[in-house]
Amino acid sequence: MNNNKRQYRELDAVTKQKISQKLKGRSKATTHKENISSGMKKYWETIPNKPKDLK
Repeated sequence: MNNNKRQYRELDAVTKQKISQKLKGRSKATTHKENISSGMKKYWETIPNKPKDLK
């Protein structure tokens, strides 16, 4: 079942680095940053942590 949605909060270091490089240099207005922050807080409330016994 691959629906291209994140299943857990954790990402590997390579993926984090790719995302970081892609987003560098972008500028956003203060209201835009606040709206993004609010939306991400709501989003992360729905994503569970990865169980400790899975690796």
